[in-house]
Amino acid sequence: MAFDMDTGTGHTVRIDARAEIGGQDTGPRPKELLLASLAGCTAMDVISILKKMRQPVESFRIHTEAYDTEEHPKVFPYVDIVYEVEGQGLDPERVVRAVELSQVRYCGVSAMLRPAVDLRIKIFVNGEEQPVPESVLALKGGR
Repeated sequence: MAFDMDTGTGHTVRIDARAEIGGQDTGPRPKELLLASLAGCTAMDVISILKKMRQPVESFRIHTEAYDTEEHPKVFPYVDIVYEVEGQGLDPERVVRAVELSQVRYCGVSAMLRPAVDLRIKIFVNGEEQPVPESVLALKGGR
């Protein structure tokens, strides 16, 4: 049940199944990698944009959470994406704008998933939840 996949760029990624279904748990599951790809794509966008905006980011966390449907094929009906950005002197409006640009314009993984999955966004700046822009909410799956 384990497979080593060549990404075509000189990197190899191993996937495997849980032991209870015949794997040895030597790597993540494919859908775990999907969530990691989503988080990584939008995180790279947001950090790049905030650097260009000269925002003093001291800490950046992004987490994704999703649950499978009960029926096969088991899919994610939604994915929660939570951005947590901290830094003394951060402008919350600029952080929100960076997330907006990632979701509306730049993140290809979000764009590919959005037609099939409800992407639910939350943004926290220094622990305070920020409003999600209407342009993100208006996207299919942008609630």
